[in-house]
Amino acid sequence: MGTTEISTVSNITLVTLQGSPATTGFMAEVFERIAELDINIDMISMPPNHGANAGLSFTISDQDLIEVLSFANTLKTETGIKVIVSSVNHKISVYDPQMKNTPGMAARVFSAIAASDADIRLITTSEVEISLLVTEADYDTVLEAIEEAANAK
Repeated sequence: MGTTEISTVSNITLVTLQGSPATTGFMAEVFERIAELDINIDMISMPPNHGANAGLSFTISDQDLIEVLSFANTLKTETGIKVIVSSVNHKISVYDPQMKNTPGMAARVFSAIAASDADIRLITTSEVEISLLVTEADYDTVLEAIEEAANAK
């Protein structure tokens, strides 16, 4: 993988809002309310919506778990949305400035971890980075597989 850099962040909480309104207005309100709690959001993912509802997932630091749980309970009461919170995850990011001009980088990353049968909780990408949220149980295995692939000649 050439000039590939691999970085990790530990103690990440994944928050998923199932059946949330599929509008940017709703997302803006959720993120504004979280910002008011002085909580930083990192990864954000939303699958294609089906009708009026969608899912919305995002990550925060485990240190903000108590505040997010309180917010999640309030949101559930207000809207009836199912809120799933999972803490003690790890983010593994694969960064390579050549990624945007090199077809197959995603294939290489996922091929590297395919044999591990890991629980990948969330995936976000940019033109030059692939970030994976993995469970504590799968962190070492996934990181090792990605590092081996990055160092392979």
